[in-house]
Amino acid sequence: MLNPIDAEAAIRDGGAVGRFPGEIHEGVAWWLGACFVALTSASRLAVGDDGRPATTEFSRRLCNGAVNAHHHACQVTAISGITEDAFLTHLRRHPPLAGTYLATEPDPGGAATVRIRLYGEDGLMLQEDTGLALIRRMITEDRVPIPVSQSAKGTVEHLPPTAMESAQ
Repeated sequence: MLNPIDAEAAIRDGGAVGRFPGEIHEGVAWWLGACFVALTSASRLAVGDDGRPATTEFSRRLCNGAVNAHHHACQVTAISGITEDAFLTHLRRHPPLAGTYLATEPDPGGAATVRIRLYGEDGLMLQEDTGLALIRRMITEDRVPIPVSQSAKGTVEHLPPTAMESAQ
């Protein structure tokens, strides 16, 4: 692993959380996207974020990891500038659809706390016993899935939040 993290500290609370820079870096989002798709065999994934500048790069990396996960050819829909509640409404309206939501909370002094939450096709946040522990282990053991071939690569479609979904 080129840029290790303390996986026990960062991979928790339904996904990943940590101060940026320091406890978490953008590569963690790639790892989460790839591991989540490989673990769940998701063919479709929605990725939502709050639209903040730091969050945008984490979101981009997560999408890249998801479309490059082994042979799954995951179709990713990215929605930037959406609240978590509106994003969860979107997931419920388009089942079965796994999802990830990213948000950044600025801290005094220029750092930020980044949160990445993973939601299964059932709309529930991943827990230790529903995949989070396996993802942490994959990252710790450096078994992050890599793409098999260009033909196995998925795609990313960027959508703006709709007026109805944004109003939630």
